Amino acid sequence: MSNISFHLKASLSLVLIVLNTLFWFTPVVALGVIKVLIPNIWVRGKLNLIIDKMATYWIALNNLNQSLLGRTKVTRYDQERLSLQAWYMLISNHQSWVDILILQRIFNRKIPFLKFFLKQELIWVPFIGLTWWALDFPFMKRYSKAAIAKRPELKGKDIEVTRKACEKYQFSPVTVMNFLEGTRLTTSKHEKQGKKFNHLLTPKAGGLAFALSVMGERLDNLLDVTLVYPNGIPSFWDYLGGKVKEVKVHIRVLPISEERIGNYLEDEDFRNAFQLWVNEIWLQKDQQIEVMLN
Repeated sequence: MSNISFHLKASLSLVLIVLNTLFWFTPVVALGVIKVLIPNIWVRGKLNLIIDKMATYWIALNNLNQSLLGRTKVTRYDQERLSLQAWYMLISNHQSWVDILILQRIFNRKIPFLKFFLKQELIWVPFIGLTWWALDFPFMKRYSKAAIAKRPELKGKDIEVTRKACEKYQFSPVTVMNFLEGTRLTTSKHEKQGKKFNHLLTPKAGGLAFALSVMGERLDNLLDVTLVYPNGIPSFWDYLGGKVKEVKVHIRVLPISEERIGNYLEDEDFRNAFQLWVNEIWLQKDQQIEVMLN
């Protein structure tokens, strides 16, 4: 593929994504505003279903765009049975903005609409930020230890945000998505952490623990997703332009036992056990990536 052809294809794909987003932006955000103004929980629930259905069509059109222009082969290494009627918590490794497009591509209309944990700053992304807001994506603001030391009242704020976000998801099936590494994998970040894993950054268990404490009784399963790019981690532009020939995806459906639900903030024994459980999942994921790369 020539550079001219690559950039033309990527540009066309991006334009189509933007136009598709603008098309759905007005009705989705309008219903989001109406939802905020109406106190009735039943009505809000019905509006959520309509908004999620619109978002499903939005993703479906983006997926069609990617299939026609990008033609990336997505290979799944599992035979798991998934359901649109189940409540899921989904965790995944994180390497590129492409991860989100791939997850939406493989799970759209297979499980309830994905709700991502996002950094608070992303709400200011033009159009898409407000769309995420209307879709009840949880926006997280993390405070450093230094900030909490200066302002003790900030302690636990992120937990409260997680709790309020997850409480909205108890009335109709949903999939709550969390990148446990908290950031995309890069060589510098990997080296800074001492390369505890061969292909991953160290997982942060707190957000998952807080979400499970709120939704644990409602959730049916944990979806453990492993994403692998055999030819190297791609950029968003690489994917749109068709340079990403293949993506490998492995999915595990894991049970969520009662022992995974507890007070992560105040119960030290539970916190240590939960972190060990997450680390074990990440160790298995690291080994799975090694297998998928060979």
